[in-house]
Amino acid sequence: MSHLMSSAAVNSKAQNSTMMSDLRDKSLIIFDWDGTLMDSISLIVKSMHIAGEANGFYTTDEAVKSIIGLSLIRGIQILYPQATPEQHLAIQQSYADYYVQASIAPNQPHSQFFEGIEGMLQQLKRQHKQLAVATGKKRAGLDRVMDYSQSRHYFVTSRCADESGSKPDPQMLIDILQETNHKVSEAVFIGDSIHDIQMAKQLDMTSIAVSYGAMSREVLAAQNPTYHVDTPAQLIELLITD
Repeated sequence: MSHLMSSAAVNSKAQNSTMMSDLRDKSLIIFDWDGTLMDSISLIVKSMHIAGEANGFYTTDEAVKSIIGLSLIRGIQILYPQATPEQHLAIQQSYADYYVQASIAPNQPHSQFFEGIEGMLQQLKRQHKQLAVATGKKRAGLDRVMDYSQSRHYFVTSRCADESGSKPDPQMLIDILQETNHKVSEAVFIGDSIHDIQMAKQLDMTSIAVSYGAMSREVLAAQNPTYHVDTPAQLIELLITD
């Protein structure tokens, strides 16, 4: 029995070593924003409820979480298919009005990085990794939250849904690869939604699913990400090399 346990431990150690070696070779690390770096999912859900209800439409928390990662207008169209195009635009405006005001309120959890994430970004930069963002946010929204969190300097580039199309269209990843002169094999994409993992898979890019954001481990596992972590601490442990 002790021999079998020892062999299993050796195999597990070897597997972990191979995984770490694969990620150690990645020179470009691309992050989703909401629910991956920033603890903003609760604000997104609340903002969508307020926006929908202000225009006479209702939905559920889980339904809102399922569209996080898509462009805002695409998500609204999916949540409220019975609404007219004009009503979709009105919901989008109501969402933006509430979200912008709430996201810049002082000392709010939704305006902060998950615990340990900013330290991870600093350490990755010290290891000479290039960091980028691929998000379903609009450019104005990402710029605003980067400025508010004073985090713009961590990233060499970023792409938003109003520049490259909504996830899971991989164009934003293609744009980032081209701008940074990287091959797909040199990059890893990290996100908390099925749209993130589907986008990476279209390019056969290494992916890390994080289940501390919008979607559960079970939902994300069905997309077969390359790696899967449940907490920010596990993501940090996976990415940071000695």
